[in-house]
Amino acid sequence: MKGKILRSYTISTVSMALVLFILGTISYAIISLLSTSQQVREGVVMIVELEDDLAEGKRDSLQTVISAKPLVAAVDFISKDEKLADEDFRRAFEVEVKDLLADNPLPDSFDVTLSSAAANAADMDAFVQELKQLEGVSYVSYPAHLLEQVHSVLDVMQLLIFAFGGVMLIISFVLLGNTVRLSIFSHREAIKTMKLVGATKWFIIKPFLGRSLLQGLLAGVVAALLFVGVLFGLQYSLPGFEVTAQVKLVAIVIGAMVVLGVVLSMLFTLVAVNKCVNMRSNNLYLY
Repeated sequence: MKGKILRSYTISTVSMALVLFILGTISYAIISLLSTSQQVREGVVMIVELEDDLAEGKRDSLQTVISAKPLVAAVDFISKDEKLADEDFRRAFEVEVKDLLADNPLPDSFDVTLSSAAANAADMDAFVQELKQLEGVSYVSYPAHLLEQVHSVLDVMQLLIFAFGGVMLIISFVLLGNTVRLSIFSHREAIKTMKLVGATKWFIIKPFLGRSLLQGLLAGVVAALLFVGVLFGLQYSLPGFEVTAQVKLVAIVIGAMVVLGVVLSMLFTLVAVNKCVNMRSNNLYLY
């Protein structure tokens, strides 16, 4: 009998660890994808060309005004001399531009990195018109079609990610609940005996809660070790993947695995044992 209970306890712990591992891995992947999506949204650059011979003070004031706009993530000043010295720009010409032209024809400009709030086309059009009205700005250009496509694709991806995550969360909870329920079922004889000798409900439930706490903790630790092992395996096989670059996220996922393992194990155990205790003895085998 003890061997059967121990085997059931081991199987339920391993099953719980695997469910927590899957849940944690999916959560990590979803958070990483959302973070990448945010970076892509903020990777579109708008070019704001400035008028010739714009005073430095006026230019700095203009940069401050543009930086304060809600659709702007960052503003970098690019001088005409920097543009002319750029190797990629010079490579486009067979002769030296500075030898061909007496003066540098390129304008000073701002590279305006757009924020994720730039997804709305109407807001972007209004923002562009606002920039064009600013004193010192001569021309504004940005990849409007590309920006629209990027945000459209990312919106669909996020919707699918959240839908997938929600489905997996429900499946994980169902699997955890069934795992704990089967574990409690293996103790039905002990529960029946305690009920027959007049044990109170709390007296019966208390040892199961203590055991579930340890089981949830053990399952969470095993799941965390599997998760870390997979991450280091990916780092070894994928040169561009760096675990150390996401230490905070990894720590959060590991902590969530352990905490979730303990909380869900105790919660499902409480529900399962309470249901089992409240059942009539002759119906206990139907549980």
